[in-house]
This record gives sequence, structure tokens and C-alpha cells, in this order.
Amino acid sequence: LLLLLPPAASAEPELRFRPPAEAPVRLFTEPELARYDGHEEGQPIYLAVKGVVFDVTSGKEFYGKGAPYNALAGKDSTRGVAKMSLDPADLTHDTTGLTEEELKSLDDIFNNVYKAKYPIVGYTSRRILNEDGSPNLDFKPEDQPHFSIKDEF
Repeated sequence: LLLLLPPAASAEPELRFRPPAEAPVRLFTEPELARYDGHEEGQPIYLAVKGVVFDVTSGKEFYGKGAPYNALAGKDSTRGVAKMSLDPADLTHDTTGLTEEELKSLDDIFNNVYKAKYPIVGYTSRRILNEDGSPNLDFKPEDQPHFSIKDEF
């Protein structure tokens, strides 16, 4: 009686693509972030608060095309979040002149809504670079949530 057995496993392990446990984060310029404003079907929806880019696609009914908070999508809307404003003038990263109450509200929403609910997919280039393109010396990758230099480069 002849038994048919599968050939012995080779000494080399089988190579298969395995996605990383967490997708690496990336750096977004303003035009790159604007591509993810919820207007293109099938594209993820991103928004940034405090220079941190969140994937808010799971909240499509809030941030998608025609949704109540779509104005926040595709940009760093830090000031608008702090002031709870959808005024186009407030849809910016600039926090100059915000009151203590608005800054506290910003921190609360950032921590208890965005960081608690949505995955971080990257950072705005403005968070890491100064206006002139020089490195922001106050930026410390090790202090950033979900940021790993080995994943980034």
C-alpha cells in the first residue's frame, strides 16, 4: 500500500505579504489633505485637529458630502472645533486669540471625541515643519500617539 504524503516543507519559509498591525502614519500637506474631504465616493474622509489627521470615514453621516460637519473635512479645522464654528474663517489650524474656555473645549473634544473614536492616519506637515520649511524643533515624534519613525520611513 502506497501512502501519498505532501512533499516535505522546504527549509525556506513561505513568503506572504502581511500588513502591519497598525497602518503607518503619514505626513499631509494642505493640498494632500484636501483630497479627502468626503466629496469623492469611495475615498476615505480625513480631518485634522491640532495637526493630527483622523480618518473619520466611519462618521460619514456627519462628515461626508452634504453632511452637517462636512466643512471640517479635508483640512485642519482646529479653530472651528475649538469655537464650535463652521464659519469658513474659523476652519484653520490657527489658535491665536482663542479664549481659555475655547482652548479647554478644544482639548476635551480632541481627547474625548477624535482620539477616542477615530484612527490617527497622520500629521499635517505644519505640525512638523515651520512656515519656512525648517524643522519644528518642538516636535517630538516619540510624544505623538501612534507615531513610529520606523513605520514612517
